[in-house]
Amino acid sequence: MSEDREGTWKDFGEAVNMTASELERWLRTDEAKDVGQKDGGGESTGHESGRHIVRILKAKKADLTDGDWDQMVKVVGYVKRHAAQRPDGDVEHTRWRYSLMNWGNDPLKK
Repeated sequence: MSEDREGTWKDFGEAVNMTASELERWLRTDEAKDVGQKDGGGESTGHESGRHIVRILKAKKADLTDGDWDQMVKVVGYVKRHAAQRPDGDVEHTRWRYSLMNWGNDPLKK
């Protein structure tokens, strides 16, 4: 595996702190479906990304496609950018947190 992909694998593992089953459960909630940018009125970009993340988490590393690796890079970038915009106060029931969770990161998870 290339050095770049090893770095992507590490960064993805740090950015995504939800398990596949946690993320699948979350994506079925109304809160998950209600947040994010919806191009064309359907599913939000983040929700779609969450479904892709679940597939990545369930896959064997050797079976990941170039598209999976590209998605992993997108996830890392999104989580870093969005996490840096953390609002003040309690974030438990905020659209900010819900959006991050669609991308596999629960900022309240230890």
